[in-house]
Amino acid sequence: MKNLSEIGRIFYGIAIAVIGFETIYNKDFHPYILPANHSWIPGLAVVAYISGTLLIFAGACIVLKKKTRPISLLLGGAFLLIVCFYYIPYEFIAATNYTRLGEWENAEKELALAGGAFVVTGAFPDKNETRIARVLGKLTPFGIIFFSLMMFGFGILHFVYAKQVVDYVPSWVPDHLLWIYLGGVELVGSGLGIIFNIKRGLAAFLLGSMIFIWFISLHIPRVIASSSADLEDELMGACLALAYSGTALVIAGTSKTTS
Repeated sequence: MKNLSEIGRIFYGIAIAVIGFETIYNKDFHPYILPANHSWIPGLAVVAYISGTLLIFAGACIVLKKKTRPISLLLGGAFLLIVCFYYIPYEFIAATNYTRLGEWENAEKELALAGGAFVVTGAFPDKNETRIARVLGKLTPFGIIFFSLMMFGFGILHFVYAKQVVDYVPSWVPDHLLWIYLGGVELVGSGLGIIFNIKRGLAAFLLGSMIFIWFISLHIPRVIASSSADLEDELMGACLALAYSGTALVIAGTSKTTS
């Protein structure tokens, strides 16, 4: 099962690095990383360059297994800070539909990324970590909670917005709506299984496998076929899918059993 954790770690690291490249290329942050209205940030392009470079560095360290624990811990902490001190105030102050579950989707995606970073942190311990790292490491157990709760939430969104996302299913697949609902069931079931430790290893393995299939069959073709105007959104969607698949596989690999 250790191999699953290694594969998941690589998936997560690649996704983070690509997000960094995309941030540098666009000289801006995607709404999945910062709320859409962030043009007020002084020197936005410079901040994007620096942040993108740090994301590439973090992703490369995670892929190459160099200082994996401290890098993942800092990355998860950064994502969590953005959720707590930017996304949440933004939704209550600037957004008009904060009572709608769909309005929080981007914040949930970032929290799932934070959870993934903490999951990776917990899977690769470091005996020589600093005192500060040990203190921050107390956030590690929350990784599974953040991630599984977000998967549960995404599953609910599959039911609420099924007709709006039905076009994501490839045209050659029959019964598009049925597959949207089945995906929602799997996300809800896996999220509950992971958070309540009910066949956690199996639930995480099935979740990671399903999302990776989506990455290959849904996201990659959409990236290839997308216009220049849509490329950023499609590439970011593919990165998130790969990161979530990797997170689930790390959980599966660190669980005692997958059966």
